[in-house]
Amino acid sequence: MIHRVLILSIFAVTSAFLILSSAAQSFAQSSTTGKVTGYPVPRFVTLKAETVNMRVGPGTEFPIEWTYKKKGLPVEIIQEFDLWRKIRDAEGAEGWVSHTLLSGRRNAIVNPGEEDKVKGLIDLKSSPENSAETVARMEPGVVVVLKSCDLEWCEVEVNDTSGYVAKVSIWGIYPDERYEG
Repeated sequence: MIHRVLILSIFAVTSAFLILSSAAQSFAQSSTTGKVTGYPVPRFVTLKAETVNMRVGPGTEFPIEWTYKKKGLPVEIIQEFDLWRKIRDAEGAEGWVSHTLLSGRRNAIVNPGEEDKVKGLIDLKSSPENSAETVARMEPGVVVVLKSCDLEWCEVEVNDTSGYVAKVSIWGIYPDERYEG
């Protein structure tokens, strides 16, 4: 009798787990807008302040995991909870920041592709063509202001110099995203 009750209990717990797991997976796959803001999730934004603390959880009671010291750095919002946003940076680090420390302004960071790593620098072109004149060369890690992007090129500005960079050489815009700033 005990054996039968144990089997029924295990079956009930397993069934409940599978139902909840399936519901959670379905929710995660269908959720494309933030439950708090109604904006798309994920989405790119920038850090609004010179110093931004990234925490291990959504609240000031959670420990600080990392402190960013670069206003305008692009980050990706991957989750929303109340007044907190879970972000991911260009290196893949994730944590929570207050929504007041984020801006909807769009920037990107120079992030070379495999072939560009050999050269070390990324070319800023005068027009959106590989054959165009190079107007500047940028090191990986340089933050650029996004002006507009099509599917292959982005018009950017860095230190009062404008030009075009191949979209694959920057982080802060999705491959299939078009942008008009």
